[in-house]
Amino acid sequence: MSPEVLAAVLAEIPANEWLEATIEAAPGSITAEKADAWRRAGIDRVSLGVQSFAARELARTGRKHTAEIAAADVGILRAAGIESINIDLIAGLPGQTEASWRESLEWVERIDAPHVSVYMLEVDQDSRLGREMLLGGVRYGAADVPSDDRVADFYEIAVERLARAGVARYEISNFARPGFESRHNLKYWRREAYLGFGADAHSFDGTWRWQNAESAAGYVENPAPADRSMVDRTMADPVGERFFLGLRLSEGIEGDWAPFEDAIERFLADGLLERSGSRLRLTSRGVLLSNEVFAEFVGVAAQAT
Repeated sequence: MSPEVLAAVLAEIPANEWLEATIEAAPGSITAEKADAWRRAGIDRVSLGVQSFAARELARTGRKHTAEIAAADVGILRAAGIESINIDLIAGLPGQTEASWRESLEWVERIDAPHVSVYMLEVDQDSRLGREMLLGGVRYGAADVPSDDRVADFYEIAVERLARAGVARYEISNFARPGFESRHNLKYWRREAYLGFGADAHSFDGTWRWQNAESAAGYVENPAPADRSMVDRTMADPVGERFFLGLRLSEGIEGDWAPFEDAIERFLADGLLERSGSRLRLTSRGVLLSNEVFAEFVGVAAQAT
């Protein structure tokens, strides 16, 4: 989307005095002119899908940028007055080693990124690498993907390294300097309402969750926010969601947990949860096993309702 078209779309938003406006961008696609246009249109946060700063990993995943290009992009954004910059990294890429992972983290420190997202490689049918791994094949680097234990090690290295640099974890996958946390990310984890526009966009009004038509053609045919444009609409589970969304935050969740006391006590004894008064938080070990914790609480919540 050209900066001119983007500005025209954003201008249609009523009373567009937003608290934060984020755009995602591919490294190597940013110019000074584009960054200036984004800033004039109200964009004040840019998320760069770097994935890795290691040349070999970038080549194997088909990425066209280099570490130097990504660093130059950060400089362009800052020159345009955009200071809130996020760097996406993936732990578990084919051929990734502790040395290459530390190289990426060194680059994060070098460019002084105020926000970093660390995602662990997901294995699913939606990517050719994921499909190859599920089939037990070797193409696309599937045989060189680090083990789950190694990926967990990489994640813990990132937690410790970023914390030393003043970029603290505030959510399982997100790290930031104070004041640079992503406002829209926090809305999701705190179960605040949001509206999604466009193909496959999701929305939540506090009670219902719904999804728009997945294809652009399907959405354009019925773009109005009416029932006919929704392909999926379900009632939210406020209790279960508080656990598997709220516990992702380092601040944890607060409330009356009497119906879940047995599960809580078990996780406290196993060192996966810690409690301070009525507030629950995942421990460092709990973060690595968070899916098991979430699944337990969602199951208990379903039985309670």
